[in-house]
Amino acid sequence: MNKLLFLSFLYVFAFSRCKVFAQSVYNDKPFLQDYSIKYYSDTTKLKTIQAYSDRNGVIQILSSKGLQHPSDGQFLYQGSIEPDHSYRFMKDKKISAIGSYQDQLVYLTDKVVFSNAWAGKLFSSHTLPHAHLFKGGKDFTFMISDGKSLQLIKDSKNLWNGTLQDDEVIAIRFQENTDQFWVLGKKSLYTFNVNSSKLTKLLDGANFTAFDLIQNNQNIIIGTTDGYIKFSVSSKKQTGEIQKKLPVTSITAVEEINNKTWFGSNEGAFSLRSDGKFDYYNGERWLPGNRVLHISEGPKNSVLLLTSAGLGQIAFKEMTLEEKAMYYEEQVRSRHIRNGFNASVRGMDHGKLSTGFMEDSDNDGLWTSMYLGGEIFRYSVTKDPVALQNCRESLDAMERLYSITGLPGFPARSFERAGNIDQLSDSDRWQHSPEKEWDWKSTTSSDEIIGHIFAFGAMAELVDDVNLKKRAVALIDTVMSHIVKNDMYLIDFDGKPTMWGKWNSEYVNAFPLNVGDRKLNSSNIVAMLQTAYHFTKKEKYKTKAFELMTKYGYLENMMRTMDFIGKAPEDADEHSKHMSDGWNHSDDEMYFLGYWGLYRYAFNDTLKAKYKESIIDHWKAERAEKEGAWNIFTALTGTKEFDLKEAVWYLQEHPLDLIDWGIRNSHRKDIEMTDDNFRKQTIKEVLPPDERPIQRHNANMFNLDRNGGNGESEHSAGDIWLLPYWMGRYLKVISAPVKK
Repeated sequence: MNKLLFLSFLYVFAFSRCKVFAQSVYNDKPFLQDYSIKYYSDTTKLKTIQAYSDRNGVIQILSSKGLQHPSDGQFLYQGSIEPDHSYRFMKDKKISAIGSYQDQLVYLTDKVVFSNAWAGKLFSSHTLPHAHLFKGGKDFTFMISDGKSLQLIKDSKNLWNGTLQDDEVIAIRFQENTDQFWVLGKKSLYTFNVNSSKLTKLLDGANFTAFDLIQNNQNIIIGTTDGYIKFSVSSKKQTGEIQKKLPVTSITAVEEINNKTWFGSNEGAFSLRSDGKFDYYNGERWLPGNRVLHISEGPKNSVLLLTSAGLGQIAFKEMTLEEKAMYYEEQVRSRHIRNGFNASVRGMDHGKLSTGFMEDSDNDGLWTSMYLGGEIFRYSVTKDPVALQNCRESLDAMERLYSITGLPGFPARSFERAGNIDQLSDSDRWQHSPEKEWDWKSTTSSDEIIGHIFAFGAMAELVDDVNLKKRAVALIDTVMSHIVKNDMYLIDFDGKPTMWGKWNSEYVNAFPLNVGDRKLNSSNIVAMLQTAYHFTKKEKYKTKAFELMTKYGYLENMMRTMDFIGKAPEDADEHSKHMSDGWNHSDDEMYFLGYWGLYRYAFNDTLKAKYKESIIDHWKAERAEKEGAWNIFTALTGTKEFDLKEAVWYLQEHPLDLIDWGIRNSHRKDIEMTDDNFRKQTIKEVLPPDERPIQRHNANMFNLDRNGGNGESEHSAGDIWLLPYWMGRYLKVISAPVKK
C-alpha cells in the first residue's frame, strides 16, 4: 500500500512539473478580421457628400450630381460609384442630404423630408429652402437646419423655430431616452428638449467640426480642428482636457458604430479601441482617398468611410487563424508561383491583380525556402496531399538551382527562360546555362544558403515521402561538400568566392568582435554543418564544425550577446564599418532560419544548452518588434517564455490585402518617436502589421511609411505569414481551430 502511494506521489509530482514548465498554447478561436471593399468615384465629374445604407443592405451616396451608388466592388477588386436610377421619379428632387431613420433611407430636399420606405407615406414639408442638415426624432419628428436656422417638423407641421446665438449649426443628433436633440455649432453645443421646446447652451468652445453620442448616450465626443473633447451628458460638463494624442488631430467626422467610436480626418480614419489606442486606416489598402468626409454604419456590421475619392467599406469577418491560412494558401498558389518559386508580383496598374507579372528576385531560393518550410510544417501537421504536392513543386525549383549552373554544388540565385536577360533584375549577374533555353543568376549569397539548409533539413526530418527525403539530404550534402571542399567559401562561375558566401575563418574573424557578421557567419556555418552531419553522418562535417568552434573561436563568436553588437571601432577597416552602420534585419532572418539546424541538430546536450542561451538572448533583443516568426522560432527551444501573445497578434493583425499601397504614419500624434539608434527603431511601440508597409521578415518592423509605387506590386504570404503560422502549428503552440 505504501509503495502504491509513493508511486502515485511520483506521478502527481511529475505531472505537476510538466504543467509548470509546459509552453503556452494559443487556442485558435475566431477573431474579427477587417478588410476593405473600395469604390472609386470620378473626381473630375462629381463631389461626394454623404453615404448611408438601409436594412436591406442598399448603399446610397449623395453627391454634387445627385444620388449615386457603389457598383461591382469586392475585396481586392475595385468598384466604382455610378448614378443611382433605381427610383426613376426622384430625379426632379433637389436632395440636399440623406440620412438613416429606423434603418431606412430618408431624404431632405429644399421643401420636404421624404422616403420611399413606409410605402412612401413619409412626406413632411418645411420652410427652409437651403436646409442641408436633418435628424429624426420620435414618431417621425425631424429637426432640420440650413446652418443659420433650426426647425422642428412633424407631418408637415412646423412645431418650433430657433437659432444658435452667434453661431452656425454644423451637426444634429437625437437622444431617444430623453427625447432631446443635440445641436453642434462651430463654437458651441446645445440641447433641445422636445417636450418643453427649450434650446439650451451647454458648452462654449472653438473650431468644432463633428460630434456624436457614445457609450449608451452617457457621453458626447466633439471633434475639432485640433483634437477631440469628451462631454458628459449627465454632468453637462467637459470631461478632462482636449485629447490630442491621436493619429491625426484635425477631425472631419465622428460616429459611434457598434460601440466603437470612429473618426474621420484629412489623413484617413481611425477608431478608438478599448485600451485607449487607435486602429488607423490610412492609404489605399483601406480607402480610395485619405480625405474622409462622412462615416456611417454599413451593411452586415461594416463601416462606410466616404472620402473625396470614393467609398471605403470596412468589413469585419469572423475567422480562425487556420481559415486565414487557407486564404493565404490560395493567394500564393493562384498568383505567386513562378517556375515553382515563391515570387512577388510587379508591374500592376493601381492594384489591379490581372495586370501584374511574377518577377525574378535575388532571393528566389530564400523566399521559396521559407515558403517550402511552411508547407513542410503544414504537411507534417495535417498530412494534406495538397501540401505535399506544394512541397514537391518547390523542391523541384530548389533542386534545379543546383543543376542549372553546371557547377558542382553551386546553386543559382534564380533561373529564367533564355533571351530575356535585359528585362531581369541585375542583368549583369545572369549567365547562360548549359541547359538550352535557360539562363541563371550568379553571385549566390549566404542568406540563400542558410535558407536552403533550413528547408532541406526540415524536409529530410518531417516529410514521410522517401523520394523527397532522399533528394533533400542529397542537396544538403551537395552544397555543404562544395563549401567544405572550397575552404569554407561558395565559389561562383568565375572561380572566385561570391560577395557574401564566405565562412572561412580568415574572413569571419577579420571582423572586430562586436561586428554582427562575425557572430552571424559563425552561427550559420555551424548550424549548416550540424545539419549536414545529422542527415549524412559524414565525419567531415562534424570535424569541420568542431574545428571552427574550438580552434577558430566560432563558439565564442556565437555566444557573444546581442547587446555587445554595434558599430565597428574607429580604427576598423572600411568593410567592417560599412557592415555595421546599423542593425541589419536580414541578419535576423538568417540567424533564426539557422537556429532550426543549430538547436535541433546540436552535436550534444552541452552545446544545445549553449545554443538555447544564445537564441533566447537574440530573441530578447528582438522582442520590441513583436515579430511573429522570431517568437515562433524561439519556441523550438522549449522555453516557456517566447511571447506567444505577440506572435498571435502578428498573425491576426496582418492585412489580407498584401498589395504594396502607399502608407503614412510618420505624421501621427499618437506615436512616440525615438532618438536615432543603432537598431533603427523609430518609435517606442511597434505598429500593427495592417497599419504599416507590407514587409518580409528581413525588413525593419519600425518602418513607418511607404512612398511611391502605390499599388504596383503584391507580396506573397508564403514566407511572410504561412511560415510562422504552420511552424507554430507544428510546434504545438498554436492549436487547430476550436469551437467557441
